[in-house]
Amino acid sequence: MIIKKMKKLPEDFLWGASTSAYQVEGANLTNGKGPSVQDVKKVPEGTSELDVCADFYHRYKEDIALMGEMGFKTFRFSIAWSRILPEGVGAVNKEGIDFYSDVIDECLKNNIEPLVTMFHFDLPAALEKKGGWSRRESVDEFVEFAKILYENYGDRVKYWLTINEQNMLTLVGDVIGTGSTEGVENKYKKLYQDNHHMLLAQAKAMKLCHEMLPDAKIGPAPNISLVYPASCKPEDMLAAQNFNAIRNWLYLDMAVWGRYNNLVWTYLEERDALPDILPGDMDIMKAAKPDFIGFNYYNTATVQWADASGDVKLGDQQSGAKEPGVYQSFANPNLLRTEFGWEIDPMGFRATMREMYSRYHLPMIVTENGLGAYDKLTEDGKIHDEYRIEYLRKHIEQIKLAVSEGVEMMGYCPWSAIDLVSTHEGVVKRYGFIYVNRDEFDLKDLARYRKDSFFWYKKVIESNGEEL
Repeated sequence: MIIKKMKKLPEDFLWGASTSAYQVEGANLTNGKGPSVQDVKKVPEGTSELDVCADFYHRYKEDIALMGEMGFKTFRFSIAWSRILPEGVGAVNKEGIDFYSDVIDECLKNNIEPLVTMFHFDLPAALEKKGGWSRRESVDEFVEFAKILYENYGDRVKYWLTINEQNMLTLVGDVIGTGSTEGVENKYKKLYQDNHHMLLAQAKAMKLCHEMLPDAKIGPAPNISLVYPASCKPEDMLAAQNFNAIRNWLYLDMAVWGRYNNLVWTYLEERDALPDILPGDMDIMKAAKPDFIGFNYYNTATVQWADASGDVKLGDQQSGAKEPGVYQSFANPNLLRTEFGWEIDPMGFRATMREMYSRYHLPMIVTENGLGAYDKLTEDGKIHDEYRIEYLRKHIEQIKLAVSEGVEMMGYCPWSAIDLVSTHEGVVKRYGFIYVNRDEFDLKDLARYRKDSFFWYKKVIESNGEEL
């Protein structure tokens, strides 16, 4: 609808930005840290290893000071499981504990609330070697990891996120380097058993958080892209409902209500892939009770009906998938695209927020949203990224409209605070407000430069979104 009486964003709106440990820290096999699945994977050809990244591990004080200069109210970062527990279980690495304690203290020193993600694509390699999330033991392993985090940081961290983009771990894990289904007889059975264990681990971690830290708040952090039908044909609408359920609602229905989405349940029945559920599992799910929903949004998806013939085709996080008899991706002709081929849909962002709030009625915080581009550093040390400013402006405008329509939004943390290594497209795909002076294989001096978007976002925060 057209809004004539705009409402202001809440005074305590959490403006910030995001990173993840394995993409920004570097020092990946030093200072007591064990390898994660990201450290042992074969990186895509032409992209750098993860041994340095942005070197946040050694430069976090400088980086957090720059975030403070921008006026961040929150900083969403993840904790590397294998930096805390090098083998995933057992002995705790004190250097890892101390590092994140220092990061949290530095945030608070700059009046920034830490927003901590417990797991962001980086399962300890030692656990993956044992079978990873396929094992029932993985549930308690994650909960023990969460307990250690609560014990060490719960006195200073008010906001927690459980598992980043669990839906992407399930749907495109091969693409993002988090596990392989090669040689598995029924890949659906494996993936959705892994998924069940992650859902159970998340539920237990949320319940434990409420028990140990009664004043803290915790929620999930899936990647949510509302799915459009390619046309007004009824079969295309069914395809959109199918993909919405598989891609989005399965994860939030379980996190919020503790029940499996009926369309996904049927989808798994058809593939002989129902997870093994033990007595009491669903009671644990129902008892989780998240306080809010964190979600990553980059664009919407569009699908058309797919007949039962042909092969399954997996896409990356945003594009190109087909499930015969379920849905087939469709390139939306009404949307612009980034340099990397990702569709841009600010109005779809608002539609996504509206749909989520109408289903779940929980406060929401955007934990990722951003534009990856080939930023250029000029001779005088400038980065003119007006394309990023325009992207973010249009998305923030839609947050303001959604809030005016009654959607409860508690914060906005675009991707990313600082340039880092993109999931599978390397260093050259830059997202940050802060430029890191390095190329894919030439580390240069790793100096930090403020982009034009840095100064723009500072004004946005100062005006609480009034000055865009």
